[in-house]
Amino acid sequence: FTIKTVHMEGTTLQIPFSYFSREKIIEQMKSNPYDLLIIGGGITGAGIALDAASRGMNVALVEMQDFAAGTSSRSTKLVHGGLRYLKQLQVGLVAEVGKERAIVYENGPHVTTPEWMLLPFYKEGTFGKWSTSLGLKVYDFLAGVKKSERRKMLSREEALKKEPLLKKAGLLGGGYYVEYRTDDARLTIEVMKKAAEKGAHIVNYTKAVQFLYQDKKMIGVVCEDVLTKQKFHIKAKTIVNATGPWVDEVRNKDYSKNNKRLQLTKGVHIVIDQTKFPLKQAVYFDTPDGRMVFAIPRDGKAYVGTTDTFYSDDPIRPYITEEDREYLLKAIDFMFPDVGVHEEDIESSWAGVRPLIYEEGKDPSEISRKDEIWESDSGLITIAGGKLTGYRKMAENVVDLVVKRFAKEGRNFGSCRTKTLPISGGDIGGSYKFESFIAKAADQAVSYRFTKEEGKQLARLYGSNVETVFSYGQQFEQLKECPLPRILYARLMYAIEHEMVVKPVDFFIRRTGAVYFHIHMVETWKEPVLQWMAQHYGWDENEMEQYRKELDDEIQKARFSV
Repeated sequence: FTIKTVHMEGTTLQIPFSYFSREKIIEQMKSNPYDLLIIGGGITGAGIALDAASRGMNVALVEMQDFAAGTSSRSTKLVHGGLRYLKQLQVGLVAEVGKERAIVYENGPHVTTPEWMLLPFYKEGTFGKWSTSLGLKVYDFLAGVKKSERRKMLSREEALKKEPLLKKAGLLGGGYYVEYRTDDARLTIEVMKKAAEKGAHIVNYTKAVQFLYQDKKMIGVVCEDVLTKQKFHIKAKTIVNATGPWVDEVRNKDYSKNNKRLQLTKGVHIVIDQTKFPLKQAVYFDTPDGRMVFAIPRDGKAYVGTTDTFYSDDPIRPYITEEDREYLLKAIDFMFPDVGVHEEDIESSWAGVRPLIYEEGKDPSEISRKDEIWESDSGLITIAGGKLTGYRKMAENVVDLVVKRFAKEGRNFGSCRTKTLPISGGDIGGSYKFESFIAKAADQAVSYRFTKEEGKQLARLYGSNVETVFSYGQQFEQLKECPLPRILYARLMYAIEHEMVVKPVDFFIRRTGAVYFHIHMVETWKEPVLQWMAQHYGWDENEMEQYRKELDDEIQKARFSV
């Protein structure tokens, strides 16, 4: 599952999907002509790499930051059908992404979990009893929701039983329906690992800086290894720009582009400990200005979001304003008036940028989340817009277009195979077997010196890859000295040796989500992790200080300290 198959002069080499393999992978990229090169290592790029590699294409992917470092680690962390888009009459979008939810869940039940969502309706609210009932019924129909997860209508008393913290004044009842909670960054990593298993050559911290042409047709890219500053060429028959918020920046390097462009909008989330905000139930609610906001319990925390405002600054470091923070605190106060959450109760936060397609005169929340594929005269294919939920279908559409191009040359790569293809960690025989898999893993964990509870936790995080993670528990026994607890050691070593972690921020943000949901743990263990990685990677004092500062900056940003 973490092994990369590399084809070289008829031989097959096995290279682990690890930082220590970057040099070998880059050497392969220099010498291998590719069918497809993907620029961008978010969920869209990962999905395209998996789809194309599973059809038998020779695939390469480069990402200028870490995988999922852009929008794909900064979403609301829901694989959801976009109920609010029904209000905008985007029926096709709701139908498509609604059906995709179940596919994403089946292919990776360890990173996607059904989450019952409460949609309360009030006397003076946007939604009434009948509009909520009808809307959810249409939603169930369009999304092809299975019988056990179809909407239920709750009375006022039933809604309050589900979530006692709800505003009581004017409450009439609620709609109750299923969405899917996910870890967006881990979903991206698992799709990427599966693409690598299928033969794709993938590397992070590698930036596409210039296009190569022959007779005005794109034939490759000049890349720069961000870590070493060395430049090299990758040759490819087809190149896809899947860079999310950087789509226009990449297109500007090409001589030909259409008149379409992106409109970036920013979304902010805040995280509060459940001792301060004891939320029991995920709630999707109206705010005073008519926007919809989620409040979701997760890992002993409650997180609330999102805002939706235009954004024109650097998408690498989207910042949170005082206005953003106040908006979400007022939204909590509006729907949960007895909670009394204050600024000092916010433990962590994140901001993300949505790469939407510009529409004249529309407010941020009105712009369509639909994706589009653009082709330039040079042959560059760009995928723009879209939602996390629809990543697999977006990838299918892009790769179908690439397949059509190859068909003209007499090469046949067939149809999409990802609809029933488990991602890395998803090989458990279907979602209905997941709980029995967890129970079995809990028993198995004991023989690796983990507790049953730790075994359950790791199995839920890593799925069918958990036995490899468990093996580090035994390795831990052989160590003469280790400053880390066994479970943290196991997760760190797995990330280093099987998930291409380069920096401490990669581990604490995108491989574990800890900066967002367990920031106290990060502050406790950041120095021992840094020391362990320095020893493992051979960093000098300057490199250690650089990575320490980078992590401290991210912690401060999450805490609104910068």
